[in-house]
Amino acid sequence: MPTTPTTGPDFVSFQVRDLDASATFYADVIGLSRIPAPNPDAVVFSTGPDHTAFAVRRPFPGVDLDAATPAPGYGIGVWFRNEDPVAVHGRVLAAGATVVQAPFDGPFGTQFAVLDPDGYTVTVHGDAA
Repeated sequence: MPTTPTTGPDFVSFQVRDLDASATFYADVIGLSRIPAPNPDAVVFSTGPDHTAFAVRRPFPGVDLDAATPAPGYGIGVWFRNEDPVAVHGRVLAAGATVVQAPFDGPFGTQFAVLDPDGYTVTVHGDAA
């Protein structure tokens, strides 16, 4: 048995086909803030001082995202909080992204789910009422 506990997740990243397109989606559509990254193969976003960092990155050697069936990240849920998820939903629609779950009031406030450029499903939610 380990003597020290493992904590986390400490950092979440998606491996993507087009780093610039994915970085633009998460910055301009979802509304995350880019921060400097020491790795030229990744774009890192600030999610706040008490939250897990998020990044998009070029695939690791040997990873073929086109061979992922049914889609990259299938079955994994990644959620982002925004004070105005309805406004984010409007940007998502304007960008032509695929909404897989329309906004509704759930246990974590108003929420909706969208596919990113690589087919990862992400949820944007507000604060619970």
